[in-house]
Amino acid sequence: MRIAIGSDHGGFSLKQELVEFLAGLGYEILDLGTDSEESVDYPDFAELVGRAIQSGEADRGIVLCGSGVGGCIAANKMSGIYAAVCHDTYSARQGVEHDNMNVLCLGGRVIGTELGKVLAQSFVEARFVGNDPGQERHLRRVKKIKQIEKKGLNK
Repeated sequence: MRIAIGSDHGGFSLKQELVEFLAGLGYEILDLGTDSEESVDYPDFAELVGRAIQSGEADRGIVLCGSGVGGCIAANKMSGIYAAVCHDTYSARQGVEHDNMNVLCLGGRVIGTELGKVLAQSFVEARFVGNDPGQERHLRRVKKIKQIEKKGLNK
């Protein structure tokens, strides 16, 4: 699995830890910056991560900023990007399993390194279950989300 990861200055330190951690688990990491704690704008990095997923260059993405919220809002403006801020393992896993989430957003100023690692691992190890027998309700719901997205793009 290829994972695109990007952060602003508020998420830089945690991003560095996650890049090393996920690479150590055998994942291919596409580090899209930032490369320091110098102030930068989180929408720029959320967009880079989203574009990597849209183009097929990455399968999933992780966006970090100070709280995770701004990066999440920016990422969700992109077609086909389904991002959520998660600060617990249930949401990080279930967001993929039930909602087909493809971008995990984390707050570098909200969570510590160890929790960040556990959340990232839960996210990348999860898979969407909507195509499994007995789980069709999740596919139905995701299709409705895509219909809402399509309506929004036509305005």
